[in-house]
Amino acid sequence: RSARAVTRRPIRSLGRRLSWWLAIQSFAGLGVVCLAVYLATAMILSNRQADVLLQKQVVVRHVLDEAGRDGDVGGLRHKLDDFFLGHDDLELVLRGTDGAELYASHAKRVESGPSRRVSFDVEAPAGLAGTYTATLTLGTASDVHVLRRLGFTLLAAAIIGALVVSAGGFWLVRRGLYPVRHLVEQTKRLAADTLAQRLDGSAQPEELQPLIEQFNALLGRLGQAYEQLEGFNADVAHELCTPLATLISGSELAIRGPSGADELREVLGSNLEELHRMAAIINDMLFLSQAERGASARRDAVRSVAQVASGVAEFHEAALQEAELQIEIVGDAAGEFDVALLRRAVSNLLSNAARYARRGSVVRIEVAVMSPECVSIAVTNRGDTIAAEHLPRLFDRFYRADTAREHADRNHGLGLSIVAAIARMHDGEPFAVSEKGRTTVGIEIGSA
Repeated sequence: RSARAVTRRPIRSLGRRLSWWLAIQSFAGLGVVCLAVYLATAMILSNRQADVLLQKQVVVRHVLDEAGRDGDVGGLRHKLDDFFLGHDDLELVLRGTDGAELYASHAKRVESGPSRRVSFDVEAPAGLAGTYTATLTLGTASDVHVLRRLGFTLLAAAIIGALVVSAGGFWLVRRGLYPVRHLVEQTKRLAADTLAQRLDGSAQPEELQPLIEQFNALLGRLGQAYEQLEGFNADVAHELCTPLATLISGSELAIRGPSGADELREVLGSNLEELHRMAAIINDMLFLSQAERGASARRDAVRSVAQVASGVAEFHEAALQEAELQIEIVGDAAGEFDVALLRRAVSNLLSNAARYARRGSVVRIEVAVMSPECVSIAVTNRGDTIAAEHLPRLFDRFYRADTAREHADRNHGLGLSIVAAIARMHDGEPFAVSEKGRTTVGIEIGSA
């Protein structure tokens, strides 16, 4: 579709729109009712006219039958004149087959206005030959006048009624939208430093309660994200401040004092280590930023996850021997994964386990098939039990369960955050369990 086809006209005012629709619907509803009344009245008048003509037709036939038996044509005219006396809305004409007029009443004004007529054949009176055609005409001017006045009355009633209903509807709409305006006033008072406040829904209608609950939940997430952002900024400043201070102080000492080539080489080596550490922090932060923006893993067929874990364990062999730790790999699985990211996740899990494992213990890498579409990779070590309140935050950036920041020179607190990001890039999630000196940290990821 083109851009014009999908563009929707913005709603400027919900209150005005509801008021206009209510006014239109009120006028339409009253109009339908008035039209029904008008049509019903017209039908009743039409039926009454038909009944009147039928009754008069019966009377005329009776008069003609009596006159026919008597054979008195003059008496027939006299009787018909007496019958139509006072019936100015009725007219009767008798004509023979040759068109000759036998009788005509004197209500000539019927011919000039709206009327309704009926024709029927009658036997000729005695002494006259053949049959005659009787035409009975009923004037309907009074009924038409009544319908016209009724129509104007109903139209005025529909308009006035619609105006009254619309005015009341406009007031009701404004009153009904008051809770929305009250919520707007509450949201205006929200700011970055008042995210702990919540919208008060105690006086709000039932229809707005789900919106208030969702908005308050959103405020809770925003407040938590804001706190994490502040903590993240503080942690970034702390992590980068230490190597920068080391670089600055080392460089100043090297410049101010007489230094030989060996001393300068030592300073440069120390500065290079700090620069590498800063570069690692920045690269890890860039990776996490890309992962949070929705980057997904590139999947390739992996026949043996245990073989990938074995390769990572060989890379950490020196560090494991230094910590007097043994490695054990249990289980295996196959699937489609991003091999580079898989190695990085296993490496971070293994580094984290080796850092806190008890010397001389066994670090265990467990690979398990949870379902045809899910694989679990976990690393278990023996050491201090992690308190339950720390487990949900192990995968937060720069979070450490030990507040003393032990091993801060080798660990900047982003390893497990990267593990969690890799799990999400594989449509999975991380998990952590620690009890009775046994800690297991791992990921469950989609295998296809």
